[in-house]
Amino acid sequence: MKKYPVLFALMLFILAVVAGCSGGKEQPETKPVNLTISAAASLQDAMGELKTVYEKQHPDVTLTYNLGSSGTLQKQIEEGAPSDLFISAGKSQMDALAQKGLIVDSTHKNLLENELVLISGKDSKLTGFDGLTDASVKKISIGTPETVPAGKYAKDTLTSLKLWDQLQTRMVLAKDVRQVLTYVETGNVDAGLVYRTDAITSSNVKIVAAAPAGSSAPIVYPMAVINRSKHQKEAEAFAAFLTSEEAVKIFEKYGFIVL
Repeated sequence: MKKYPVLFALMLFILAVVAGCSGGKEQPETKPVNLTISAAASLQDAMGELKTVYEKQHPDVTLTYNLGSSGTLQKQIEEGAPSDLFISAGKSQMDALAQKGLIVDSTHKNLLENELVLISGKDSKLTGFDGLTDASVKKISIGTPETVPAGKYAKDTLTSLKLWDQLQTRMVLAKDVRQVLTYVETGNVDAGLVYRTDAITSSNVKIVAAAPAGSSAPIVYPMAVINRSKHQKEAEAFAAFLTSEEAVKIFEKYGFIVL
């Protein structure tokens, strides 16, 4: 009879060993990943909300944003600055990176569209683009056309309306579209051209008019993973999230047209 307790104890030992070799086996830890997202300044508000949502769903991923004019971000990437994903407010900046082989071609796609609008202070009597030539409008701000897509769209629009030559001496050039918005909000300029998505974030400006259809190239936001990224898989996962139904609702909330 004494052999039964011994046998029972032996069986328990064997079961413990088996459990330890199966269910109790330690799983490899997921290493935290920090993704650097280079994105056009006009995406600031939407990307802020998307960051909160994505990091909650993926606690092992931290998103770090580098926001600025698309031309500046393009040059930073060309010069080797760390970046995992680029979202540009202009097609030419992304195309330049593609031509230099700096993006993962299979991830290159158009994400959003936007619209250019003329804005002024809330109390301004400006009613349209033609009013920009009035003597009361002394300063007009746009992004620097060579580096800021919104500035290039603004110059093209004013040229199309045959206003550019008349207004050049009144131009105050800004480093990005958000700086244009700030100049108008603070009264440092009388009017400015920004994206509709920027204008609707401010209670201190009003939209005077939208740029006429065809007065500039379509305002498209392409995105692509940078091929030097050390986290391409994670960057592609975040890019896929940006096209999800959840992300679409957030982009639309901030006035973007999702493609």
